[in-house]
Amino acid sequence: MAEQITGPDDLPSGHGTGRTVRRRTARHTPLTGRPHRARTRTALVAAGLAVLGALGPTPSSALAPSAEGPRPEHPARFVPGPCPETPEPIPGQCGFLEVPENRSRKHTRTIRTTVAIIPATSAKPAGDPVVFMEGGPGGDAIGAIPFLIASQVNRDRDLIVMTQRGALYSQPNLACPEMDRFNASAVGMPYDAPSTGRGLVRAAKECRDRLTAEGADLSAYNTTENAADFAALRKALGIKKWNVYGYSYGTDLGLTYLRRHPQGIRSLAIDSVVPPQIVSLPWAWDSAQEGINAIFAACEAQPACKARYPDLSRTLTEQVRRLEANPLKLTVPPPGGGTPVKVVLDGGTLVNLLVTNGRLVPSADVPAALYELAAGNPERLARAQAAGATPAIGEFAHGLTHSVACAEWAPGYSKRDVLKAGRRAFPGWPDSVLAHAPQLPFEHDLCRAWNVPDRTEVQRVATHSKVPTLIITGTFDAKTGASWGPFAGRTLPRSTAVVIPGITHWVVPQEPCAASVLRSFLTRPTAPDTRCVAGVVPKPFTIIP
Repeated sequence: MAEQITGPDDLPSGHGTGRTVRRRTARHTPLTGRPHRARTRTALVAAGLAVLGALGPTPSSALAPSAEGPRPEHPARFVPGPCPETPEPIPGQCGFLEVPENRSRKHTRTIRTTVAIIPATSAKPAGDPVVFMEGGPGGDAIGAIPFLIASQVNRDRDLIVMTQRGALYSQPNLACPEMDRFNASAVGMPYDAPSTGRGLVRAAKECRDRLTAEGADLSAYNTTENAADFAALRKALGIKKWNVYGYSYGTDLGLTYLRRHPQGIRSLAIDSVVPPQIVSLPWAWDSAQEGINAIFAACEAQPACKARYPDLSRTLTEQVRRLEANPLKLTVPPPGGGTPVKVVLDGGTLVNLLVTNGRLVPSADVPAALYELAAGNPERLARAQAAGATPAIGEFAHGLTHSVACAEWAPGYSKRDVLKAGRRAFPGWPDSVLAHAPQLPFEHDLCRAWNVPDRTEVQRVATHSKVPTLIITGTFDAKTGASWGPFAGRTLPRSTAVVIPGITHWVVPQEPCAASVLRSFLTRPTAPDTRCVAGVVPKPFTIIP
């Protein structure tokens, strides 16, 4: 049994059996994005356009069903090829992994994922590389490479990054420009209005119809097949042992991979954890409550913040109720400047701006933004909302997102269950806000249109393993609450759970201490050096005059 370190601010009894390292911070109510320094949207669009030129037309042989069908063992192979053209050139070699689209079928077409191999910076690297699993589902794994290199994940080991099936740079790419365009227009719509939901579902159906007409078997874009792709990659590259590092949905994928394909896994590191046995639409409200309350507790612990912004929880409830009853309609320039955009701020919009984990409203600005709003100045929040009017069309694979969410997260829980979870998390908020899981509004309606089979029986399963595991979570994470990391560690007896104060979603690129812990774990998986955690404290909050 792994050692367990506890303290006054550790999780309630029953939330962890592995070793937990937590920096003491103000107590908060206990209970699956890029860090704030992400690339610009212009760069992301450029990356999407560049890769189309780099890859050229998809060979008909690559995406056509084999005349004979795959052999029974469904072989996969790695094919060297050019690296995608990205804003920051990839410092390594690339290629494609060719795999069957649906391993459960005898006759299925071949699809491709893009693979990048970045060499270690050490003169004498270890022989077991690190393979990275992106979040989302549907995120851009290749776009994560600069963050991984900046965190020195490849200091002592080669780094392998593979796109998930259907994601950007893969063939096919399950991007939904129909949904991107709708989301851009939705910044000027009430967040939870039935008309907004109908527009979202209509855009999703248009995307689904197009993808299926192009030959995509959407039932095959799931976590089971994703995990099998990574198992196939290890064998195709001839790697005996490797280390797995994933964040957000990549932790759901990593835990599934460990459960289904344990061979060859030396260690697993999971960052901002989505436990496959518990993830669901109601679960999102638990995480939102934990992350938001942690920010409020940290403000309470800083004298200047406490004095300037007393009773933040009450202020938030008041503003959610006020905006939901009387939405604000404003015209403001986006954060980077440019043509002013019409936006609507209602209760649901406010909540989801907070749940974006610093991408739109930095955590340090949350108390100031709420008090400005209460004083009649919504400018900071309105500009954050306006950022959504210029999305990177085609960067995010919504087709993969909803194929996973509708098969693995939504089934088994009704709209009523989502509402009940919201009421438990935020009593006193309007039901119109609480009826929608944060970041996934109208998902039940969308899933009826998306129409993929229920996979919860094979996916909603805990991973039991003695493989050394590092669990990293951030207290300000409102997408994947910090307590869910140690929760996942209950069935991982050789796990070490590290809770980092003041950090949002995807901890390692944001906090040098977390990156140091990860590197030490890769060197000694059973005894990582966690001493720096004791020195991490939340940064000071923004204080307005």
